[in-house]
Amino acid sequence: PCTPAGLLIVLIASIRPCSQGKIVLTQSPSSLPGERVTISCQASQSVKHSDGKTYLYWFQQKPGQSPRLLIYLVSTLNSGIPARFGGSGADRDFTLTISSVSAEDGADYYCFQGSFTPLTVPQTRTKTSPGLGWLGREAQLFSCASSPSATDGVSAHTQAL
Repeated sequence: PCTPAGLLIVLIASIRPCSQGKIVLTQSPSSLPGERVTISCQASQSVKHSDGKTYLYWFQQKPGQSPRLLIYLVSTLNSGIPARFGGSGADRDFTLTISSVSAEDGADYYCFQGSFTPLTVPQTRTKTSPGLGWLGREAQLFSCASSPSATDGVSAHTQAL
């Protein structure tokens, strides 16, 4: 298991290979347990839907597990998610904040917009290990789903950096 002393969270890559605008993720510098972490998601255009809502989601995925919804509609915390997670933002700029990061937060984090098609799923990648911190780098290139209800249209290709 990962010990707090070995935890580093590092943003590596986020690429959206779709034609309708680009979404970029950035992250605060490498963080240690107890520190505040922010991951910023910026779109090239507004992702506010015509119904007035902004369908911006944050997911967390741990190795061997399905993605877990952390936050929906920009800032609403999903049931069962610890209060140290928070979401904010509007229009094109959004932020996921972990107020006091812990070892159990080592995971992949996804910023996801569902307001327009094609769906957008850029990704950050984290790797942690006791006493070693950062182990390696990967970039994941995501295609886009064909409809707002079809998340199974999302596929990934992984390559070493």
